[in-house]
Amino acid sequence: MFIFLLILWAALNSSAGPVLLAAGGAAALAIARPMSDPACFRSARAWRAVPVAPVALLHVLACLGLSLMELVWANIGLLRHIYARRIDIRPDLVRVDIRLTSPPGRLALANAVTLAPGALVLGLDGEALHVHRLDAHADADGEAMRRRIRRFEKRLEAAFG
Repeated sequence: MFIFLLILWAALNSSAGPVLLAAGGAAALAIARPMSDPACFRSARAWRAVPVAPVALLHVLACLGLSLMELVWANIGLLRHIYARRIDIRPDLVRVDIRLTSPPGRLALANAVTLAPGALVLGLDGEALHVHRLDAHADADGEAMRRRIRRFEKRLEAAFG
């Protein structure tokens, strides 16, 4: 894993200079060392409740496909703002009530929402996800954002319980 991460670092930086390789080596070691210890994965209590079944894997894959689709649409919407003659955005906070109870499922949901440009999960407060969004013009009450998040939640609930 260390070698793979080091090669990835050099490829992404388009350089193999000694300083860059030293920094990449340190970063690769910091990531690869804990990941190579099997106890790292066995000791995580939150992951013990995750079902390991083919059906759960299918739901995770469906969620990844949904994430890619949302990522494309969010980037297209962001491009509209970038290339506009006048930047006209209206940032907003949306509170979304969620039903997910498993910590891995909640983490996956927060990451899926945050990966889309123009949306950032600020925190989880009990049963609510607080999302900052870049533009609230088309969706003043946040209902479209809630529908998108519920689509993710439906898949993740089937996968993680």
